Amino acid sequence: MDDSSPESPPILNKSVFRIAFNSRWREPLKMPKLQRFVAALVAAFLLNPLLACAAAPAKEALVAIQDMRESADRFLTSLDSSQKAKAIFQFKDDERLNWHFIPRERKGLSFKEMQAFQRPLGMALVNSALSHRGQMKTAAIMSLEQILLELEQGKGPKRDPEMYFLSFFGTPSANQTWGWRIEGHHLAMNFTLAHGTEVSATPSFLGSNPATVKEGPRAGLRVLAAEEDLGRHLLKSLNPTQSKQAIFASAAPKDIFTAADRKAKQLEPQGILASALNETQLGGLKALIREYAGRLRPELAAVSMQKIEKNGWKNIRFAWAGGTEPGEGHYYRVQGATFLLEYDNVQNNNNHVHAVWRDFDGDFGEDILAQHHSETPHAK
Repeated sequence: MDDSSPESPPILNKSVFRIAFNSRWREPLKMPKLQRFVAALVAAFLLNPLLACAAAPAKEALVAIQDMRESADRFLTSLDSSQKAKAIFQFKDDERLNWHFIPRERKGLSFKEMQAFQRPLGMALVNSALSHRGQMKTAAIMSLEQILLELEQGKGPKRDPEMYFLSFFGTPSANQTWGWRIEGHHLAMNFTLAHGTEVSATPSFLGSNPATVKEGPRAGLRVLAAEEDLGRHLLKSLNPTQSKQAIFASAAPKDIFTAADRKAKQLEPQGILASALNETQLGGLKALIREYAGRLRPELAAVSMQKIEKNGWKNIRFAWAGGTEPGEGHYYRVQGATFLLEYDNVQNNNNHVHAVWRDFDGDFGEDILAQHHSETPHAK
């Protein structure tokens, strides 16, 4: 089922999730416990590329890093000097941290300014970092600008599906540090590639206005359906006592708390701890987190998931504010020791979604850059 479906999206690997954790699905299999375990494990690896890559995420990520570098080289060599002057910045330029997701004037090279043969090369770079679902979401978000143009009839901000910008920080290299960004209204993805061996992919922001297209030939389109429905599914799976722990406010905030802050800070530790969830509920929490990580191609998503696994699940919190039914304004967040997911749907009569992944130490590659600096000898 794709994101445009008005139905609830499947929980990640729903069949495996049920086989592994739901006793009513285990009984019909009539297998010894060991066989059931192996069958579920094999199925999980076949159906979930995040798990398949998790065994050696650092090695797998090298392929993604190389693909991004090669795609960036192909795109940049297609540009003329005036286009390069717009697209390329020094790595230490402040513009690298100057990100946002609202309609505004931007630096970089827009798709509108590219020649026809350059646009596919630009999208090839974007797609080199994303999963198939990430590619679908990204393209659909860009296309929503046309719907907003028709709905607003020129009365709102300038709307144009081609006003999305590529920016490069430093020179793509197999052994030096560089970065790149795709940004426009409701789309902001930032990548830092350190010395050809490590990559950071946050801040990572996706938004959707409208959240649900109400009319016209695309009526029913829900670009970020999974982010909404998996969050609500988890909330609805809680018992009354757990719900009281999870819901911290009856009204949702007007927007995500971290906004477009350059440095994401830990939010108040509200909500229910993962340690208070049963096995099925914990599976729902993991499915929600994987949906965000799964914007990226599996090799990169696996790196993010391994970082979470390393710090453990028990102290991760799921917090909710606002209404609990579809159409009501609502907000949720998932916060762990190293990361924060925020989701908000309040604006435009509860039909306008913001969904972000932040890394407290790793946004803009802060952690991998600091590690390299500490490990590199410096002249005294």
